[in-house]
Amino acid sequence: MDSHVETPFSAQEHLQDNKIHILLAASGSVATIKIPNIAEALGRHPDVSIRIIVTDSAERFLAAQSSEQPLLDSLRNTPGVDGIYRDSDEWSRPWIRGAPILHIELRKWAHILLVAPLSANTMAKMTMGMSDNLLLSVLRAWDTTGLVDLGFKPKKPMVFLAPAMNTAMYVHPVTEKSLKVLRDEWGWSSSKPEGWITILPPIEKSLACGDAGTGGMMDWRNIVEAIREYLVLPAIDF
Repeated sequence: MDSHVETPFSAQEHLQDNKIHILLAASGSVATIKIPNIAEALGRHPDVSIRIIVTDSAERFLAAQSSEQPLLDSLRNTPGVDGIYRDSDEWSRPWIRGAPILHIELRKWAHILLVAPLSANTMAKMTMGMSDNLLLSVLRAWDTTGLVDLGFKPKKPMVFLAPAMNTAMYVHPVTEKSLKVLRDEWGWSSSKPEGWITILPPIEKSLACGDAGTGGMMDWRNIVEAIREYLVLPAIDF
């Protein structure tokens, strides 16, 4: 059996732990290297529990290449991180009736989902309703109304998305179509409380590929601050 595979996870076992459940995800972008920083900062709060999802391509950025790119599994030692999940965890063993289904259990467990970074590929698939990996399955099964898991959570769970991609990809017309769905159809605002998506917009910067322009993921500290404010957590000293 794959040594990375997590033991079967049941949300029911954790629903009464009196912690804030943050599902932190990364899709295939260089900005995945900021996941350790985000996890460490949010994990400083003793009442926070973090579970991490990575796509196969995202994991390639955390393979012990450098100090800022530690081995993904080393994040298990980060305070507050209680699980790391890959596609292999969803499909590692034959399913039998009554067994937990990982993407549903993670959905039930999470109070919020933060996808940082959200790649162009995952954004496009998400807005088309595709669910061909663990992260997309969680997104496709998300309780967008807050009524499915009614009684388990204090309020409808929110999804925060931090896009990150090359500038040409960001200004591509396909990306604009995806953003229109995320922003105008699914987006949350005080005037549109039925929404369930909050976009953390990318910034203009010199990108890892050598290009310069808009598309870089929002500074990870600002992402952490946005999550902290939403969850009403104490201030973090970076």
